[in-house]
Amino acid sequence: MGNVESEDGELWFRSIKGDGEAFRVLYTRHRDRIFRHAYRLSGDRQDAEDIMATAFLELWRRRTKVRIVEGSILPWLLVTTTNTARNSARAALRYRRLLDSLPRREETSDPTGEDLLLGYQGALDKDLARALGALNAEDLHLVSLVVFEDYNISAAAAVLNLTPGSAKTRLHRDASA
Repeated sequence: MGNVESEDGELWFRSIKGDGEAFRVLYTRHRDRIFRHAYRLSGDRQDAEDIMATAFLELWRRRTKVRIVEGSILPWLLVTTTNTARNSARAALRYRRLLDSLPRREETSDPTGEDLLLGYQGALDKDLARALGALNAEDLHLVSLVVFEDYNISAAAAVLNLTPGSAKTRLHRDASA
């Protein structure tokens, strides 16, 4: 991973200077990981694709303010993806409330076995997304980096400007809640 991270810094520097190919390489390198992270947070494939696209758009839009951590743009992308997913969830909640307030007719359905299986998977995805959504922003970033992205506690603490002891305490508190 160290070699990839050192290459990120050089690619990012070239991207800022207008090298589209360098930005494409960064996108290709990190898109799958960012998509998986967005999917874990949203529980929906289409939402995850939108969140991932927004994170990369923000990477470009805010390119002069992006903070490279240990030679990699990945931590910045992961935190941005988390923030984007939270914003998306709030917008979806507002939209759902609006739809729920509208009058509607009753519908009946008879789900097939396949629909039932997809429903169970969707429920699990939604439960995970709901549990992650209950965390405050800093704890969500920490859990995302340590649990889902395999950063060690010290590295995740450094990304979030926490002490390793504080990060460990936050993780323990979140796991026991």
